Order: sequence, then structure tokens, then C-alpha cells
Amino acid sequence: MIHHHPDDNLLTEYASGSLAWALSISVSAHLQLCPQCRQRVSALNTLGGALLTSVASEAVAPDSFSRLMSRIHTESSSEKKVMNKAREDDELPAAYKYDPMLNRLPKVVAKLLPVNGKLKWQRVSPSLKTARLVAGQEEYEVAFQRIRSGGTVVEHDHRGLEVTLVLHGSFSDENGIYHEGDFLVRNAGEVHRPTATLNQDCLCLSVVAAPVAVTGFLGKVINPFFTN
Repeated sequence: MIHHHPDDNLLTEYASGSLAWALSISVSAHLQLCPQCRQRVSALNTLGGALLTSVASEAVAPDSFSRLMSRIHTESSSEKKVMNKAREDDELPAAYKYDPMLNRLPKVVAKLLPVNGKLKWQRVSPSLKTARLVAGQEEYEVAFQRIRSGGTVVEHDHRGLEVTLVLHGSFSDENGIYHEGDFLVRNAGEVHRPTATLNQDCLCLSVVAAPVAVTGFLGKVINPFFTN
């Protein structure tokens, strides 16, 4: 059961189309897993439609509608190019079909998998591997984080916003336990130390606005690798 969700501000920005593209990916993936939040977004869309109807009779500039449609078309085309660049169809390459962590991803995430079937995993620590995903933007880094079963990630803080969506397995930190579908937001300065459950690896999607910083003595040794 999902216990952690995007707040109303994030869902409102998502529903209105004003949320940053990378963050929209994480919210959209959560919605595919969470009926509760799908209902909330549906309600927000209904409310937005009612508001638009209420102001439809007000005077607007003659070219307002055409400019709005042009903007929508431009943004939509840009997003489509990113998705098409990742993969032209919904068929998963064989390399992913036999990986229990990757063969049932939310569609919006699955479309970001490399078409050649090869994710470039980088080992950050004995318990953590990461693989960056191409999401067509530079404001945020979008990546998979894979924590080994029973493994603990070194304690670290965040220099900027980080959104984490649990895709497979579960992990815990000082604030609780998080399962598949849980959506977490960490702000600058927050410190935590995730630990995967003992019975299986944990896979998360992370959207990070700034590098993390490892705390304590170990941070002096490995932080340069996080920031390069």
C-alpha cells in the first residue's frame, strides 16, 4: 500500500502543465501506480476546466488563443521528441524483459530506457549503483538508484531538491519505511541514510536538482566524485 504521495502543490502544477519536465516524469510514474493520486489529479483537472469556463466570456486579445495553442504545440512536440529519442515503441528490449526490476516499470519511465538494452550502471559504493537516464533536459538529473538487499547507503544531505519514487522493493531511513509507489521529496539540508530490506534489492527513480553531499569524514574523500 502506498503511504507517501506528491503534495497538492506538485499535483496542481502537474495538472496545469507548469511542472518542470523531469519532475513531471516522476509524478506521472507515481500516478500510474497510485489510484488515489489519479483521482486527485482528475479532480484538479475538473476544477481547472470549470475555472476556464467561468472566464471564457471575458475579453481577451485577438491572438491570445492562437498564441496559447502555439505554446502547447511547441511544448508537446518537445516532450514527444524526448520520448521518441528514448524508444519509438512500447516493446521492451529482451535485456529488460528478464530483469524483474525493469520489466514492469511505469510506461513513462520505461520509455527512458536505452534502446540498445544496456543501462550504464556506475558503482557509487558497495551497496549502491546508479544509472543516469536521458530525459531531454538539464535542470535536473534523472537516474535509477539501486540499493543492494540489506545494504546501507552512506549518510548524505541534499544541496537541492530531490524526488525519489520507489519502483521495486523497499528501503528505510530515519523517518520511516518506503515501499513500491511511495513518493518522497527531500529538500536542501535534509540528511538521511537509506537501507534496503534484507530480502531483495531496491530500485528507485531519483530526480535531483543538485548533487548530494556525503556527511562526516568519509565525505571529504568521496564528495569530489559526486560533484564532478
